[in-house]
Amino acid sequence: MNAPLPRCCVITPEPASASAADRAAFLDRLSAVLARGETLVQLRVKSLDAAAFASLAAAALARCDAAGASLMLNGPIDAAGVMRLDGAGWHLDGAALRAVAQRPLPAGRRVSAACHSRDDLLLAARAGADFVTLSPVLPTLSHPGAPTLGWAQFDTLAAQAAMPVFALGGMTRAHLDEARRHGAYGIAGIRGFW
Repeated sequence: MNAPLPRCCVITPEPASASAADRAAFLDRLSAVLARGETLVQLRVKSLDAAAFASLAAAALARCDAAGASLMLNGPIDAAGVMRLDGAGWHLDGAALRAVAQRPLPAGRRVSAACHSRDDLLLAARAGADFVTLSPVLPTLSHPGAPTLGWAQFDTLAAQAAMPVFALGGMTRAHLDEARRHGAYGIAGIRGFW
């Protein structure tokens, strides 16, 4: 059974490399994030191959479990790979979201999805997502110059969602109250949280 959904979701940056030293530094940073009380982490790593991602995910899951935190996997992994990591959830990126026709994990294993439009929110509902990220709300360093939703469009889309929505894109903890005024359940981010 899942713990209550917290209001903040920490999204990891990419590890500096696949080296043992960078992996250790990444996991040490994750431990520090967990030590300050974070309870929802998305392991977002696209730069590793499937085997290296699965290994990092297993190590991250052990740390999250020890801290009482939930871990969502977002990387080169499929539903079977997620199921091998007992307790982990799966964050569906755009490609994975479009590929699933129904909930890819059993009840009790969280599913989340990356959404950028009304169509994505409908796909997330079809996939049985427990929550979604909706982005980008504000300008962000990770996607410079990308068009943003802004709060008005975010509010409109969040009102149409069938599940809790986390505002993503340019968020810091200072945005939580504003995000909630615009229909967000919570906020998510990398720089403002990691």
